[in-house]
Amino acid sequence: MTLRGRFITLEGIDGAGKSSHIEALLHWLRARGQTVLVTREPGGTPLAEQLRDMLLHQPMDPLTEALLMFAARRDHVVHQIEPALAEGTTVLCDRFTDASFAYQGGGRGFSLDTLTQLEAWVQQGLQADLTLWFQASPATAAARRAAARAPDRFEAQDQAFFERVSAGYARRQQAQPERFALVDAEQPRDEVWAQIETCLQARNWW
Repeated sequence: MTLRGRFITLEGIDGAGKSSHIEALLHWLRARGQTVLVTREPGGTPLAEQLRDMLLHQPMDPLTEALLMFAARRDHVVHQIEPALAEGTTVLCDRFTDASFAYQGGGRGFSLDTLTQLEAWVQQGLQADLTLWFQASPATAAARRAAARAPDRFEAQDQAFFERVSAGYARRQQAQPERFALVDAEQPRDEVWAQIETCLQARNWW
């Protein structure tokens, strides 16, 4: 019988630096014999990528935003994440549901009870085995974003918004500390990677 794959998510505010470590993670896992699916949210399927474009660029109210996020997530779970895990593939995902609780719940102030209900409906118990939470101050993240690219609808928010997002992540970590690994993303890139590698080695999964 094929063993179920591990589900690893990377979280953090825009500009925390999580996306820059995905390729290194991919190579680290493959070097240990793992088949790996690298994906992202919102996105990961043709439908979810279309919804991503709307979410990043079209104005909408918080309820519409939350519903579209979870609609994209449902398609992603059904057509990508669950089939890959069932085949024994390690799934490496740039954001998952913690981002909804941080951005829509924390940043937008949207109902956490509603998000919890959507999570239950859409995921039906699916949760990450490990979440790497890249912690960087809103000021540091803003400077990195400004140097990297033109902002999308989320990245263009002010520092107060990202402070609320960070608080949203903290609430999720406090509620489910066993699956979170905190990464000090203020450090130089090599030191950030060393933290990630130490965390993965400590799990003794491979």
